[in-house]
Amino acid sequence: MIKHKYLPYNKNLGLRARNMRNEMTAAEKKLWYEYLRQTEYRWLRQKPIGNFIVDFYCSALKLVIEVDGATHLENHDINYNRKRTGELEKLGLKVLRFYNDDIFNGLNEVINIIEGKIPQPPLSRG
Repeated sequence: MIKHKYLPYNKNLGLRARNMRNEMTAAEKKLWYEYLRQTEYRWLRQKPIGNFIVDFYCSALKLVIEVDGATHLENHDINYNRKRTGELEKLGLKVLRFYNDDIFNGLNEVINIIEGKIPQPPLSRG
């Protein structure tokens, strides 16, 4: 794993990312409006990183969240997502992947998983 000070950015993805922010899926909207935008951490939506656009990214946590629909269950999509995750992890990022149904039917569990990846401050000794 290589730690980069700055993540690679493909400027050719900027317009597409902006359009994707304006056309979020229902599951992405639910996760965004009911949790991510209210956390103490700053999350970016549809963030270009290298040659990919990730659904959500928090630079303070080096955490990527991907929200996958039913189309991501086909073999070629599973292999592509595996490769994509590997490329993001090489940049020192953690990747969490959830399906739409996870968000619609178990948002609290999704939130618990995300919060489990957030480092807790050490207990003060006083």
